[in-house]
Amino acid sequence: MEPDTLEPRYKRILLKLSGEALMGDQGFGIRPDILQYVAEEIRSIHDLGVEVAVVVGGGNIFRGIAASSYGMDRASADHMGMLATVINSLALQGTLEGKGLQTRVQSAISMHEVCEPFILRRAVRHLEKGRIVIFAAGTGSPYFTTDTAAVLRAQEIHAEILLKATKVNGVYDSDPEKNKDAKLIKKLTYMQVLERQLQVMDMTAISLAMDNGLPLSVFDLLGKGNIARVVCGDESIGTLIR
Repeated sequence: MEPDTLEPRYKRILLKLSGEALMGDQGFGIRPDILQYVAEEIRSIHDLGVEVAVVVGGGNIFRGIAASSYGMDRASADHMGMLATVINSLALQGTLEGKGLQTRVQSAISMHEVCEPFILRRAVRHLEKGRIVIFAAGTGSPYFTTDTAAVLRAQEIHAEILLKATKVNGVYDSDPEKNKDAKLIKKLTYMQVLERQLQVMDMTAISLAMDNGLPLSVFDLLGKGNIARVVCGDESIGTLIR
């Protein structure tokens, strides 16, 4: 199925990008070529008429939960992680706008000089006008991951599906990097993810998605055209959780 022959199944989606995906294989920071690639993938679905919101993690710059494990106060560490997501969001905004796409960054932490505050009605209006909205700084509260923020924002804007673009091509029954016999699971229920402790998202995010019936698609970001195929209902890509 070629992307130019696809018809979108969803009108409004939220795309969750991990910070690690942006650093590629360099171990830290942002690889410009990956940023360009991600922007092109987002443009491919925007050009189909899909309303696109994005949540970006910050693990390529600073991971709060990791810092708290070596003695830093968890709340302070998480606030630093939120600032890392703002850096990634501004980088993605600049790349998208360089491709002619109108983009707004809305932060859960007020920083008026660099981006808008998160205001739900304004975010929805941006989407309706065809702008891409990037939600930065997680939920604005410590102890919550950007996965939970992604589910929360998806619910608030009434996204029809949450796309979690990762470094693997779906959900496996065990860690494919540690177990060569790990098997890809194509379809799951929320309860199966919770019961089997599958490391898709943190349990808070999965529970919130389950309580609100938000479908989740987990797939490989670096498969060219994957985002467009998932948006157009190609269930051969990744894992569908509902």
